[in-house]
Order: sequence, then C-alpha cells, then structure tokens
Amino acid sequence: MAVRRAKDFLLGADRERVGDDTLGLLDDEVRRLVAEYPREPLSTVWPDLLETQDQVFRLLEGGRVRPSQLRDLNVAGAVLSFLVAKGFHDMQDPHEALTMTRVAAACARDAEHPGLIALTDGLKSLIAYWSGKPADAYHYASKGAEIAPGNHGTAGLWLLGLQGRAAGVLGDVETVRTVSQRAAHRREHVVPDDLDELGGLFTYTREKQLYYTVEASTLLGQGGEQLSAQAEEAVMGFRDPSAPSWAFGDLAGARCDLALVRLFSGDVEGAAEAMRPVLDLPASYRNNGIIVSALRVRNSLTTGPTRSAVAARDLCAEIEAFPSSRPALPRG
Repeated sequence: MAVRRAKDFLLGADRERVGDDTLGLLDDEVRRLVAEYPREPLSTVWPDLLETQDQVFRLLEGGRVRPSQLRDLNVAGAVLSFLVAKGFHDMQDPHEALTMTRVAAACARDAEHPGLIALTDGLKSLIAYWSGKPADAYHYASKGAEIAPGNHGTAGLWLLGLQGRAAGVLGDVETVRTVSQRAAHRREHVVPDDLDELGGLFTYTREKQLYYTVEASTLLGQGGEQLSAQAEEAVMGFRDPSAPSWAFGDLAGARCDLALVRLFSGDVEGAAEAMRPVLDLPASYRNNGIIVSALRVRNSLTTGPTRSAVAARDLCAEIEAFPSSRPALPRG
C-alpha cells in the first residue's frame, strides 16, 4: 500500500509536465509485467497490468508530454495493450482480445516501431489460431512477416512460426516444410533488438521455436522417432522454471504435442505420462491455449487407433473433466 501510494504521488506530482522519474517508474513497471506475464497466472498480474496501462493512457491524453517523451510512452502503451489483449485471449474472449490488439497496433504506429507493429499482426494470428480460424491466422502472420523482413530480431521468426502452425492446421505440408527451413536459416542470423531485450512474450527463443516447429508437424498428423525426439527436446527446453525463457503455457503446450506424437505411435501410456503435469495444473493456470491443446489430445484419443484401449478411455475422461474449472481469471 505504501509503494502504491508513492507511485500515485509521483504520477500526479508532475502536473505541468511529465518528469523523468515518472517515465522511469513506468518503464520499470512495464518490464516487471512483461517478465511476469508468461510465468504467473493471469489473476496475479491482471490488476497491475490494467492499472499501468491506464496510467500510460492518462499521460498520453493529458497533453503534458514533451515530444522527446512521446515515442517512449507510445511504446509502453503498445506493450501493455499487447499484454492486455493476450489476457483477454487467455480468458477465451477473442473479440475483446482483437479490440485491444488494435489499440496496441495504434500505439505501435504512433511510436513508428516496425517490430511492434509486426508483433501486433502476430498476436492477431495467434488469437485466430486458437479460435479455430487457421486461414485468418495464416493471413495475419503473413501480413506481419511483410512488415518485418528487415528486422534482425526474433519478431520475424515468431511470424514464421505462426505461419507454420496455421499451415499445419490447413494441412499444407509444403508450407510447413518451407517455413521451417526458412526459420532455421534465419535463426542463425538473429541480432537481438530492443524487443528481445524486453523478453517475455516479446522475444522468440530457440526453445519456443522448437515447440512451434513440433506443433506444426503434429497438426499434420506426423509422428516417428525423429519428431518424438524433437518433442521431448521441446519439453526439456522448458523444464527449468528459473530459466529466462520459461513459460508455463509453452511447457504445457509442448507436453500436449509430445502426447500427440506418442499417440500417433500407439503409445497411450507415454501420452498419459506427458499429459499428467498438464492435467495437474491449478485452475488459475488453465488458459485458453492450454485447454485447446488438451482437447486436441482428447480428440486424438477418441478418433485414433488407440481409442478402444482402457488407458485411452481413462485419459480421455480425465481431459474431459479438465476444462470444467477453466477460467484463467474468475468472472468478476
């Protein structure tokens, strides 16, 4: 309460103009929220996220910002709106998520930041992908990729990963293969930029790239020893919670992909082993992406060659019970 009161005092003290201390405070808060978002349940970060976004918008609307400060505040507005949009997506509210993504895009354009503009198209792709609209997901990812061809950070790589996953849902084997090859080549020439330095959802690590690559293949119904090894490696990449790249959602998604690869090989017990930590997640961690990933495993259990196995029926029943307490953020 004391820290919150001090922040309110500082934000209200610069009534004639916004001071450097105010911008420094907001920058620290933005970085904290970016770092915490992939690691904490939404309910933990949501109040501070909305409050900080509101503070940035009030400063932008107040007319007290010097021209030299305007770009930094618009960057902060874009980053925070990106996270808020992701929050609405995690709560399975794609309409509000897309609305907030457009706000993020407007701030990114005002900041004249091509990387952030491209990332907002990537977020639109991600929302469409998890909403069962792969054609839209591919369109938005391709649009963002056109904006970021000269970007040497990882934003362009993420857009390639999004293209690959959307193509996987569409059954486009050739595009999945081509995109994977392009991404592997581009990874070797990455030069981290300001977004990569920010981290969290704004950088596309090697671990996440492998997770996306595996997922695109599983969506095509592919399996085999090589893909199984890649899927296991993707899970191992997120096993250390202290690693900067760790994210509970990516770990859960990688585990669901590993379960699918094992099911394609007829290994129901192995699939159940991969799914156990996902099914044990507390309700506050069960965001939209995790639920959809788990339901893909259930669908494979009910339609694949292992559907008559007792272990398959047991695992299917567990997954069916899993979404019942789904909300990443309780209503109200």
